[in-house]
Amino acid sequence: MDIESRKQQSETRQTRIIFPADLNDHATLFGGNVMKWMDEVAYITAIRFCRQDMVTVSADKICFNQPLPVGTIAEIVGKVTEVGNVRIKVNISVYIEQSDSYVKQKVIEGEFCFAAINKEHKLIRLSIPVK
Repeated sequence: MDIESRKQQSETRQTRIIFPADLNDHATLFGGNVMKWMDEVAYITAIRFCRQDMVTVSADKICFNQPLPVGTIAEIVGKVTEVGNVRIKVNISVYIEQSDSYVKQKVIEGEFCFAAINKEHKLIRLSIPVK
């Protein structure tokens, strides 16, 4: 399987609903909660792409373009965007929709970098499985 096919197959989607327990003092989703969700989806995407043990190296350019109010449905989407010898980059987009509408709107975007590690937690080269 080539790299582009592997990128497509590793795309990951997770859907959540914003509950009152997830809110900050502005009655919108607490940024730390959504960043955790984004990192989880990015991690799953990285593992699905490489099929190796991975760790988060960095989270960059996270842009919160709109608040997420209680009761909205959030969809977190992870896609591999760059592949290097040791690291890969995963773009995460967060979309929201109201429970009474089919319209989705991108509200948050960020980039996560992951590296492969061995049993001793040392960085190793990526070994992309080929079918």
